Amino acid sequence: MKVKVVKFGGSSLADAEHFKQVANIIKADSQRRYVVPSAPGKRFKEDIKVTDMLYECYEKIRNHESIDEIYAKISDRYNSIIAGLGLDFDISGELEYVKSAMMHRSGRDFAASRGEYLNSLILAKYLKFDFVDAENVIYFKDNGTLDEEKTNEAMREELMQHKNAVIPGFYGVMPNGTIKTFSRGGSDITGSIVARALDADLYENWTDVSGFLMADPRMIENPCPIKTITYRELRELSYMGATVLHEDAIFPVKNAKIPINIRNTNRPQDPGTMIVAENKNDFDAEKIITGIAGRKGFSVITIEKDMMNSEVGYGRKVLEVLEDNEISFEHLPSGIDNMSVVIESAVLDGRRDKVLTSINRAVHADSITIEDGLALIAIVGLGMVKYKGAAARVFNAISAAGINIRMIDQGSSELSIIVGVEEHDFEKAVCAIYNEFVK
Repeated sequence: MKVKVVKFGGSSLADAEHFKQVANIIKADSQRRYVVPSAPGKRFKEDIKVTDMLYECYEKIRNHESIDEIYAKISDRYNSIIAGLGLDFDISGELEYVKSAMMHRSGRDFAASRGEYLNSLILAKYLKFDFVDAENVIYFKDNGTLDEEKTNEAMREELMQHKNAVIPGFYGVMPNGTIKTFSRGGSDITGSIVARALDADLYENWTDVSGFLMADPRMIENPCPIKTITYRELRELSYMGATVLHEDAIFPVKNAKIPINIRNTNRPQDPGTMIVAENKNDFDAEKIITGIAGRKGFSVITIEKDMMNSEVGYGRKVLEVLEDNEISFEHLPSGIDNMSVVIESAVLDGRRDKVLTSINRAVHADSITIEDGLALIAIVGLGMVKYKGAAARVFNAISAAGINIRMIDQGSSELSIIVGVEEHDFEKAVCAIYNEFVK
């Protein structure tokens, strides 16, 4: 029998009505046998996510403040869901245990993880599925990284004993028995881990949008949806800020070649976006690019020195300075006698003079300058490899809009072209590129 792992985000499980929608989606397909829930999200714009309230509880305890009022709101959220579902389920004991554990300094990660834990107990009860606690099947190493081999083995062995199960997202356990969470949005990763362990046929990730769009709808009116995207293309777009899916959720299923389907809980009839290892129909003469994404907030350090290209180890010395200051770089566009390093501006706060001085001391540059206010835009698409003139169309579109290109970076795979423009030209440049390729 085929198996689908389904993950539902916080907006999909914010209240009882959303629980009912989720149950209908799961019951509509018998292959949807394993469910990974998030904690309850916002019910309306001014609402507060349960996870954020749990973090607030942790901070109040640290500051020796009462959590009675905020924890009562958390309890009310869960009890209202139970009442709205008409469940005969008393969760008060679990709520008291969680509060007591937090009061006894169980840790920040424990506090945050209880949102998923409690939501999963309710969902399992409502669906009549088995409950499998993530702390019994997801293991971290002492350094805080996922123990993939141990987790995969334990998860597979446990889930093979359950025809249907609910597994809380977002957390696992450290070797010393304490709870450890992934970064925010980490329930996506849990779903991916479950799918890999089961060698699932499909991993469905249900949220509040109908998949990925070709561009940010805040800049482009009604951008086209992306029907199919490869893992490689998704990595490029995610890096630039396309955040429908946690980027670390890609790796477990990518290695197992399990496709991901991004779906909309509120519009289950929409096909969403399929994320696949390979897209055999990757070239569409009408749609050369897959998507456009970008971010502001970058700085460029430019180092100039005559005959730089003939000096062995020059680039290594520059990068060693960044390494010594625990700074990662984004791009390295270079010429014969110059080298530029693109870095997120925020990481230079309070230490830019130190970094520039250290670079100059290491390489004895003729000049070193730093410029802020750069925005990067990634134009991504496997179709660009087969289309002659894709780069020219990008540059011409930006030029026709009266925008100066500050930086160009294209890998040999031609999967993406990254351009740098002034931050005040960012939105205008994205619109120009989108309109050039999407008629």
